[in-house]
Amino acid sequence: MRTNIDIDDVLMAKAKKLSNLKTKKAIIEQALKLYVTLENQQKLAELWGKVEIDDKAFE
Repeated sequence: MRTNIDIDDVLMAKAKKLSNLKTKKAIIEQALKLYVTLENQQKLAELWGKVEIDDKAFE
C-alpha cells in the first residue's frame, strides 16, 4: 500500500541509527511489526487470571 506521511526527521534519524536499517520503508515496517507485537502482548496480559488452562491436555 502506498501512503504519503510526514515523519519527524529527527525521530527517523534516531530510528535509522539505532536499527541499522537502510531504508525508511524498512524502519517503518519494523516499527509496525513491533507495535502489533506489543498490542498483542497487552491483550494477552489483560487475560491473565481470566483464562484457565488445562495442563493435562499437553501431556
